[in-house]
Amino acid sequence: MIDTINVREAIETENGRYAALVREKLKKSNTYLINLMGSPGAGKSSVLLYLASLLKDRIRIGVMEADVDSDVDARLMENAGLLALQLHTGGACHMDAKMTLEGLEHLPLESLDLVVLENVGNLVCPAEFDVGANKKVTILSVPEGDDKPLKYPLMFQVTDCLLVNKMDAAPIFDFDLTRLRENVKPLHPGLPVYPVSARTGAELEAVATYLLHEMERT
Repeated sequence: MIDTINVREAIETENGRYAALVREKLKKSNTYLINLMGSPGAGKSSVLLYLASLLKDRIRIGVMEADVDSDVDARLMENAGLLALQLHTGGACHMDAKMTLEGLEHLPLESLDLVVLENVGNLVCPAEFDVGANKKVTILSVPEGDDKPLKYPLMFQVTDCLLVNKMDAAPIFDFDLTRLRENVKPLHPGLPVYPVSARTGAELEAVATYLLHEMERT
């Protein structure tokens, strides 16, 4: 008889243990963690930079940039005056809780109100791993299409907030915001959806207000 081991269950159990440690660490330092997810090119870094410019005089912000390789985004954050840490995932297409905990240990959390983890660009793997964040925020861009909730449902089920970026380019693409909302609703009724533009800044003040409100509730 061949023994069978449920490897996925073991991985999820271990990840859950580290996610609990992340939450404990955040609670002790009174720091809020956002897991920012989305496809490559969706505008995660651009949106983050704009939001940081709106929030930097009100809260202290740190950023963890997760990539398979390079430090391009971390340098962008640093050049904008943000405390930034580059995380390399060693080829993994997502961050897990253990990686996140290791990153947090290299940040002065007692001096930060908010840490944003910009996850690896992907609509699949990041949705499957709880990193211990207080809030999951997903960015979908107009050029990706309004059908993405149908193709990658888990991401839209687990996220707490959806930003639809590049709305200034909507006239160029066959993108219907109403249709997107209809595709999201069965997966996550009541999900906050913000149509934004990192280029023009449209609706990002409303997102900043939402995030501050959510931080105050913890």
